[in-house]
Amino acid sequence: MQDKAQVAAGQDELASLYEKTLKKFAEQMITDGRVIEKSDNQVLVDVGYKSEGLLGASEFDDFESVQVGDQFEVLIVNLENDEGMIELSKRQAEEQRNWDRVLDSFTEGGTIQGVIKAKVKGGVIVDVGVEAFLPGSQLDLTPVRNLDAYLDQTYDFKVLKINRERRNIVLSRRELLEDLRREQRRVLLTEIKPGQMRHGTVKNITDFGAFVDLSGMDGLLHITDMSWGRITHPSEVVHVGQELDVIVLDVNLEKERISLGLKQKLSNPWDDIERRYPVGTRVQGKVVSLMPYGAFVEIEDGIEGLVHVSELSWTKRVAKAADVLQEGQEVEAVVLNINREGKKLSLGIRQTETNPWDLVQETYPIGARVKGRVRNFTTYGAFVELEEGVDGMIHVSDMSWTKKINHPSDALEKGLELECVVLEVDAANQRISLGLKQAQEDPWTGIANRFKIGQKVTGAVTKLAAFGAFVGLEEGVEGLVHISQISDDRVEHVRDVLKVGQEVEARVVKVDPVERRIGLSIKAAELSDDEFQVSDDMLTGLQPGTDLVDLAGAFDQAFGGQPEWHPGERKAAEAKEEAPVAEEPAEEQAAEEPAEDAETEPKQAD
Repeated sequence: MQDKAQVAAGQDELASLYEKTLKKFAEQMITDGRVIEKSDNQVLVDVGYKSEGLLGASEFDDFESVQVGDQFEVLIVNLENDEGMIELSKRQAEEQRNWDRVLDSFTEGGTIQGVIKAKVKGGVIVDVGVEAFLPGSQLDLTPVRNLDAYLDQTYDFKVLKINRERRNIVLSRRELLEDLRREQRRVLLTEIKPGQMRHGTVKNITDFGAFVDLSGMDGLLHITDMSWGRITHPSEVVHVGQELDVIVLDVNLEKERISLGLKQKLSNPWDDIERRYPVGTRVQGKVVSLMPYGAFVEIEDGIEGLVHVSELSWTKRVAKAADVLQEGQEVEAVVLNINREGKKLSLGIRQTETNPWDLVQETYPIGARVKGRVRNFTTYGAFVELEEGVDGMIHVSDMSWTKKINHPSDALEKGLELECVVLEVDAANQRISLGLKQAQEDPWTGIANRFKIGQKVTGAVTKLAAFGAFVGLEEGVEGLVHISQISDDRVEHVRDVLKVGQEVEARVVKVDPVERRIGLSIKAAELSDDEFQVSDDMLTGLQPGTDLVDLAGAFDQAFGGQPEWHPGERKAAEAKEEAPVAEEPAEEQAAEEPAEDAETEPKQAD
């Protein structure tokens, strides 16, 4: 009997050896392996094949703990490499088993837990046993700008798509969060009632209000329900992420909308505003907001008054409130007007000081000579600072007796100290009109005594026009040589005969001190004194109504010069003085070429 048992055991052992010998091996197959030898950085593994395979230390999470005799699964990568050995991978075997587990355990639409491991283009990689992709748009309910805050965090995810052939899994966390919010919304709508106080977090801010997360759905906190005071933007009261208690004002179950209020937690401070702050009261406040048109000053919680830019200073022309005030500044003001229904309070800061314009008529009487500094320009004049906060304006027509000034920068420069004459004082509108030329002697005074008809004069050509040439006779005085009086020969173009700067000799053929005109003739200079006699042809273009010889003024008028202006004649539109704005002087036009582009002779200069 014993011999038969031994024979049977031997037969079983032979069968087992035979089975192992006939075992089939294939690439990408997972099989058992056993460590038969270990070195510093690799192990030799027997899988029952004709050759052993090597596994590097990188195939193990803890290579130091690996011992001879350890058994584990490996994947056959290659049955025979260049060295005749079987090529194995422990990690690929684990990944294959994990894929099998995931594919067997989860389906599209199911929930799986994982850890966000790394950022990639378009999203993140999630470890769910295998690597899965989570698009950035599916990470949270709102767009995520900083993915680093989510790394190494464990979350539940919804399986959106599984591609078995490519071993690709796409996840979403956002869909799970949306499902949770829908359930919270349903519960919240059944519980919430108007009048309740609810705790929430500011989720988003728009121009018209803020959306507050009430842990289930968002409610709208409108800008008009944020404060009893006047605010221009919700960000002045709340900020994203802020936690606050709000009052439920209205619940619309059909549209699933909730209206919230913040100011309703407090009593309305405007109810007795007239009693607490009657008109004329001096108040202390803090500048809480600056606008181009004024500053809002908070005098108590919920009560803000507007100080218009016109009420900031008696003397300074304030372009915008930020030029003289800054947010957070403590100021003193006077109550000017109260509109309780409109919740508006008008304040004035200048009313806390004495108005220097009340004394300006005594300080600067009409006709007085005053000194000042050119502070700024407008297109029609220059502002001259007479004292701190008191400016006078010199109109371009009052800058020179002889020249037509198109822009104040043609005659003046900023910072220039000069002497003027007070022409007009309007204390009510805070305006003083000054004259620069009135402080100087008029060069046309006594002009008829200095220039006689028939007198020969010499001067340099200063300007050329299509109708003639202007010749400088003395400082501020010019005469006109009509094109017909240049030469006995017919002159088609003035520039063909004369040049700017050229010295010429001419006779005076017309002097009009009243109209400030002098007519000259170069042709007549060639005549002897006995032969000279004023003829009609010498006065061509110089007769009354043609108005050619206001000299520089006529020339400038021909090319768009500004009309004359005198105190008391300013139009209503000009009377509204704008805040001074520096302007660069226009580039001077060429003296010769543009002048002869004029096709018609200029009209009256003044």
